[in-house]
Amino acid sequence: MVPFSFGGRDLRALPAGAIWWPARSALLVADLHLEKASWFARFGQMLPPYDSLATLGDLQALVAACRPAEIWCLGDSFHDVGGCDRLPAAARETLEGLTASTRWTWITGNHDPAITDRCGGAVADEAVVDGLVLRHEADPAETRPELSGHFHPKLRVRVRGRQVARRCFLATPTKLVLPAFGALTGGLEPHHPAIRAALGRGAEALVPVSDRLLRFPVAA
Repeated sequence: MVPFSFGGRDLRALPAGAIWWPARSALLVADLHLEKASWFARFGQMLPPYDSLATLGDLQALVAACRPAEIWCLGDSFHDVGGCDRLPAAARETLEGLTASTRWTWITGNHDPAITDRCGGAVADEAVVDGLVLRHEADPAETRPELSGHFHPKLRVRVRGRQVARRCFLATPTKLVLPAFGALTGGLEPHHPAIRAALGRGAEALVPVSDRLLRFPVAA
């Protein structure tokens, strides 16, 4: 965990792509995209059907390490509105165990705006928690400190002649975008026009490694 400050709150960036909020004992993740592989399979594109188990396994490991009192999922937790119904039995059992052990809140996203069965937990379009706005997609007009997902930011840099891709956080003084936590998700470059339109100028890409936070200015 790498400590940093956002919106006057002390947070921790986790290399796994999550945020730990010590004051609330809260874990925040975005864009799990559960059952993405099975969605593609319905249209003839066959992918290994293990993405939900892999994603939930990674989340379960974080929960065991952090022991959060509450978990916030910032939208697109399922790849489509029927994703929860397609969960394999083992994945459903894991998810139900996680939602039963914490105060779990699903923030709705553009992929999963209307799901009635989410294996437990509460559902909200967005929330304001201790002065921080939690929603799926950053609102350019929002002036309050805001945490969101949606864009799946991924930083690509060249190191010793090799291109290395790492999921990253994006930050401005009032916006913090989390990377996609899901095992089967792509990513947008930090300077993508859609990201620039949402965040404006002066954004940084943040990559937590070991005990420090690497900061990369996002070029206009």
